[in-house]
Amino acid sequence: MTEYARHYVLAALAALSILASSPDIAAAADRAFGEYLSSECVTCHQLSGRFEGIPAIIGWPEASFIAIMKQYRTKERSNPVMQNIAAKLSEEEIAALATYFGSIQSQPHGK
Repeated sequence: MTEYARHYVLAALAALSILASSPDIAAAADRAFGEYLSSECVTCHQLSGRFEGIPAIIGWPEASFIAIMKQYRTKERSNPVMQNIAAKLSEEEIAALATYFGSIQSQPHGK
């Protein structure tokens, strides 16, 4: 385990120990975990919200993001790349990504 991964695991465990006392802290931890997981997503989906052949995924309601990812996982939605990505993600990871991407607002074009 790399030093960075060890640090992340220790930070996540510390956050989990506090989560039971505050839903706001739980949301922040989910968002941070989602941001951590998002690197593969943002290689194609732009954080600016621009649509250039690949749909923007920022600002989506969390429930919609989760439902769509589950549809890719069960192959109800047709896209081999997204089906493979969704198949690798746990429920917790999908929820964290939904929280993260849902919290990002679109930037005006040109920024």
